[in-house]
Amino acid sequence: MNRILPLSEWLSASRPDETPVAWQDDHVWTLGQLRNDVSQLVKTLQQYEGDRWALCFENSYLFIIALLGSLTAGKTPVIPGHSRVSVLEDQRALFDGVLSDRMLGWTGNQIVVTSAKKNVQADTSLPAIADDCFVELFTSGSTGQPKRIVKPIECLDREISVLAAHFGGQLAGCRVVASVVPQHLYGLTFRIFLPMSLGLPLHASMLYYAEQLAALDHQHRYVFVSSPAFLKRIDLNLMPPPIAKLLSAGGLLPWKDVEQTHAWLNLWPDEIYGSTETGILAQRRRQADDIGWQMFPGVQIHQNGDLFRATSPLIPCEQGVELDDILHFDDAGLFHLSGRRGRVVKIEEKRVSLTEVERRLMTLAGIRDAVALPVSHGGRQGIGALLVLEDDLHHEWQQSGGKSLEFSWRRSLLPWLEPVAIPRYWRIIDEIPVNSLNKRVYAQLQELFHETTP
Repeated sequence: MNRILPLSEWLSASRPDETPVAWQDDHVWTLGQLRNDVSQLVKTLQQYEGDRWALCFENSYLFIIALLGSLTAGKTPVIPGHSRVSVLEDQRALFDGVLSDRMLGWTGNQIVVTSAKKNVQADTSLPAIADDCFVELFTSGSTGQPKRIVKPIECLDREISVLAAHFGGQLAGCRVVASVVPQHLYGLTFRIFLPMSLGLPLHASMLYYAEQLAALDHQHRYVFVSSPAFLKRIDLNLMPPPIAKLLSAGGLLPWKDVEQTHAWLNLWPDEIYGSTETGILAQRRRQADDIGWQMFPGVQIHQNGDLFRATSPLIPCEQGVELDDILHFDDAGLFHLSGRRGRVVKIEEKRVSLTEVERRLMTLAGIRDAVALPVSHGGRQGIGALLVLEDDLHHEWQQSGGKSLEFSWRRSLLPWLEPVAIPRYWRIIDEIPVNSLNKRVYAQLQELFHETTP
């Protein structure tokens, strides 16, 4: 593995201009082109007074131009996590302008970032990037309001060092492809920082479908940065691509999807656990369902009652970050996730773990995915279940009207759940919707029960 480059050396390191950086279709962008493209954006940004610029991209190469250009111009890159104009209008106090890979209809300052896509003489007179530079990310937060998270570039550089030490030479000679956007920390770390710091060419486009993954050129080996939402939709009938390393994060990867992925690619996914606030915390590669999470070096998780707080060299505040998850540690120091705090509700004065309801639903034959939610109807609260069914069971549901299946599900759950925890309301859908961060939006899911009747 080549020397790990911190972001400040992505452009300045003594590497040939012909070094490949990214590709899309038949075009390959080189380091010389990147140096020139960043130089052009810096000149443009220096004509604007605003210091804070939102980065709204799907194209990874153009995102890199925007990230390096804004930092080099002394601006602050703001990563709002989306490109929706209506939401950007609501959040306009968070930034002074928008950098994007297409016109968004934004009414404020907007620069559409482009590339010359040709070999030009690189401008080597770029100013140095400040040592204390940072990016700002925004998550929805528990209240639904944008939550600002400052991420020093130093922490992101350090995170890549941890990943490089863990994966070693497994990534050498690979190209990086992804099904996640660069507009949240997982995509930023693994789709942008990982290949740029290790000198691995990256795919500028995002993969939306398994067919795109299967169509990758077999002349190369790939690192695939993915998510549970994508891996659930893999078609085993497709020709498997030459994936050397598969990374998954952003949510729970069900065991049956791990098995299906292994059957197709003949490798086990490497799962990453962490958050926007913490960065990476732990990893695992399951070859059995009950394998726990192993913390990365330097990570410590402290328990106080039912609260867990993580500290690590990747977290800039000394007091660490309080986790939203409930953890259980085994004797070997590995931990298992037992649901999220706040996913416990009271039904008829009894505490019901929605995570536990979902876990029990997932053990029932023919159920591919499940969400449990509190549902109010006629002044009475009960549990609602959103289910994604296997094809045969879905056909049976359609033919029978569903009542017989609901009865059998309730009966199967009785040995495991309190009567009040057994779902009263049922909805069958084709797929559990997620947002751009591959997270379930529970307020949106509850709307599916608005017309529920007993």
